Amino acid sequence: MATELKATKRKDFKRSSLTELRHKGSIPAVVYGYKTDNTAIEVDAITFIKTIREVGRNGIISLNVDGSKQNVILNDYQQDHLKDAVTHVDFLAVNMSQEIDADVRIDLSGESAGVKEGGVLQQPLYEVSVSAKPSDIPDSIEVDIAGLQIGDTVTIGDIRDQYNFTINDEDETTIASVLAPRQEEDIDSGEKQEEDSPESEEGGEPEASSEKGSEEE
Repeated sequence: MATELKATKRKDFKRSSLTELRHKGSIPAVVYGYKTDNTAIEVDAITFIKTIREVGRNGIISLNVDGSKQNVILNDYQQDHLKDAVTHVDFLAVNMSQEIDADVRIDLSGESAGVKEGGVLQQPLYEVSVSAKPSDIPDSIEVDIAGLQIGDTVTIGDIRDQYNFTINDEDETTIASVLAPRQEEDIDSGEKQEEDSPESEEGGEPEASSEKGSEEE
């Protein structure tokens, strides 16, 4: 049974109203998708965080909007990193019997045999796209790297058949590899030479820049 999260429809869309909404401890959000019109809502911030911790990043939530319930997943969110606060949430209403695409985190497990011998672990891929029914989408994919020797690589093709969902990335995409110590030194040396080249010192003073935060609605 999906965890329930209560929400309320929003009727006032002024910027001042959004600020007031956040000050009272709520998060502006939208819900859209399967048999659902694009609807502006608000959810309690503390309850939302507790719900996501309970169900996981790709878990099913029973969103109760003013008494009307629908199965949703967390599709996207915006965050104010300075305040460590979620500022906006997108919920996707889903058909539980129909496959959807979702991004899933990759977690490496085990200690590589090659790393124990002095090799350097590289992980160029931290997330993959999968297709599955909503209830079959995992919060993360665990990839065992204990058997990787120096010079070895694990790719999408190596793990594709281990799961009951479809991984959309190409077989040759590298998840992790173990480089020889010398290779790592050469890479670092090349980057250092590029940083110290005369060209990198030209161009005068950098232009001043400023960042402006924005509210997304």
